[in-house]
Order: sequence, then structure tokens, then C-alpha cells
Amino acid sequence: MFILYAIPIGIIVGYLIGGRLEHLARLRLRWVALATIGLAIQLAVFTDPAGVWFGDVSPAVYVGSMAIVFAAVLRNVAIRGVAVIAIGAACNLAAIVANGGWMPADPGALASVGGLPTGPSNSIVVADPALRPLTDLFALPSWLPFANVFSVGDVLIAVGIAATIALGMRTRPAVAPA
Repeated sequence: MFILYAIPIGIIVGYLIGGRLEHLARLRLRWVALATIGLAIQLAVFTDPAGVWFGDVSPAVYVGSMAIVFAAVLRNVAIRGVAVIAIGAACNLAAIVANGGWMPADPGALASVGGLPTGPSNSIVVADPALRPLTDLFALPSWLPFANVFSVGDVLIAVGIAATIALGMRTRPAVAPA
């Protein structure tokens, strides 16, 4: 949920740099349907009762859905800001694949947001996670809505989303024909 904060931040920054919200309609995002399918699968995997239904295949389904979203992000990497999203997504995907389809979370960070969620979750606590610097080491303050743990990859994704929105809102100067 950390990444949701990137949207209003991107819009605010976009306005501060002279952008207009309607300019976002000019962004030509490709493979949006594919990304939506991947995100919907992730939502299903980590939501009751569907998440319980996935059971032991949840990690494999999660990795597959992340790969789907990552492919869609890579398809849009030419759009300003999306390369940062791609780097963050690659960090998260690497950490999750290296840890068997789960995102390890720091016990202290988890404790600050109330511990592991009840029900299906992509988070686990392990003693010595692979690629530890890429795992969920940080936590939003518990007083914030949607407080949760997050990783360096999540930060990069959020920065990329905010930048894509802000830059997409800017008016591009007219270029005279050569």
C-alpha cells in the first residue's frame, strides 16, 4: 500500500511544476490490460477467500503475476519515469524469487505496523533472507493509513510512479518542424 502514496504526490508535484492533469491522457501506456491482469492475480492471491484457495501454489502464482506486470512495465520503459519503476520492480522480483516466492520482512518493521497480517500475505519472516537489502526492511508510521512494510524496490517504484505522473502532466514545448 506504500506505493499508493505515489499517486497524489505525483499529481501535486505535477501541478507544482506547471503541469495539468488532463495532459496525462497523452501518455500512451502499452499492455495496460496485461498489467491489470497481473495486478488482479496478485490481489486475488493475497485476499480471502481466493488466497486460501491458491494454497501451496501461491508463491508460484505470485511470481508469475509479478513477471506479467514486469513485462508490461518493460514495454513502457521509454516513457519518462517508467525506467525507475522497472528498476524497483526488478529489485522486488529478485528478492521474491530468491526467497521462494515470498518477500521477507524485517521483524522489527513488521512489529511497528502490527505484525504479520492475518490471512494470505506475501510477507514472511526468515532468519537469513537471500538478498536481504532488497527485502521489506522499512515501515511506514503506524498512524498513517495503509501503514505497511516496504522495500527499496517499493521506494523506487513509488518514485517512478510519482515522476511518471508529474512529468506526464507537464506541457511539452512545441517543436518546430525541421
